[in-house]
Amino acid sequence: MADAPFDSFLVLSFGGPEKRDDVIPFLENVLRGRPVPRERMLEVAEHYYHFDGRSPINQQNRDLIGALRREPGMPLPIYWGNRNWHPFLADTLREMAADGRQRALAFVTSAFSSYSGCRQYLEDIERARAAVGPGAPLVERLRPFYNHPLFIATVADRVAEAFARIPAERRAAAHLVFTAHSIPVSMSQSSDYVRQLEEAASLVAADIGRSDFHVVYQSRSGAPGQPWLGPDILEALGTLQGARDVVVMPIGFVSDHMEVLYDLDTEARAAAAKLGLNMVRAATPGTHPKFVGMIVELIRERTEGWERRSVGRYGPAPDVCRIDCCPAPRR
Repeated sequence: MADAPFDSFLVLSFGGPEKRDDVIPFLENVLRGRPVPRERMLEVAEHYYHFDGRSPINQQNRDLIGALRREPGMPLPIYWGNRNWHPFLADTLREMAADGRQRALAFVTSAFSSYSGCRQYLEDIERARAAVGPGAPLVERLRPFYNHPLFIATVADRVAEAFARIPAERRAAAHLVFTAHSIPVSMSQSSDYVRQLEEAASLVAADIGRSDFHVVYQSRSGAPGQPWLGPDILEALGTLQGARDVVVMPIGFVSDHMEVLYDLDTEARAAAAKLGLNMVRAATPGTHPKFVGMIVELIRERTEGWERRSVGRYGPAPDVCRIDCCPAPRR
């Protein structure tokens, strides 16, 4: 089967609730096996209830799949599976097996390498294949794309759109802040997460002609005594001395997650307002045509031998992760 041609494409994502009754079961799936107090889980649940229990991520995945199906040159039929909510990955693999699919390429909706954004998805695939049994298709992921020229161009377009919403006479003085999901420091030390984030932010800033920018983090969820990456976006806003305007680009997210809607559009915006800051949040890649085109290009690298493109200092990431990359964090 490993030598069979690729016959399908899988969008592999985090998943999210779509109504209030989904929220607690969804969060229990997310936190299973993690030492997170239930009180903290209930706090996070309130973020979802603020939006009637509906995360935008599932609809954004549907929109992305629709855009991919319309993209010229898309060579494979598309399926969709999630880690934490319907459609669950194992159910999707059962559907693929019933359709006679033997070997799939997977697009993981995370641009940057860490345990939670890389290896955990590979573990999810193997766990789902084991649940399906001998008929389960093989699934190989597309390479990380943090330095693909079309990803950088997509983010640069979104940032430029955000700066255009600031009065022209104030744009040069406006600050540019890139945010990504915080992870435990121990996880960051065993992956390329920080290096990749800083490289991508530098490439985007250069693309729009800016040399000054900040890389900060958001949405930490661990135990209070555990070191996580910082500075946090809420702390960082308070350090922008004399600023009137700030563009916040959630470069760590390819679509609007709850962390974008609540932690940025709600909490960070309120904090900025208290500081007298006009905060403009740049859009995530979503269904930007360049981003959709990038996904098809990544597929055709593997199916047709297209050129493996990258920009910056590090070259394209490998198709197959090193055996020791992005290990699980020690609990």
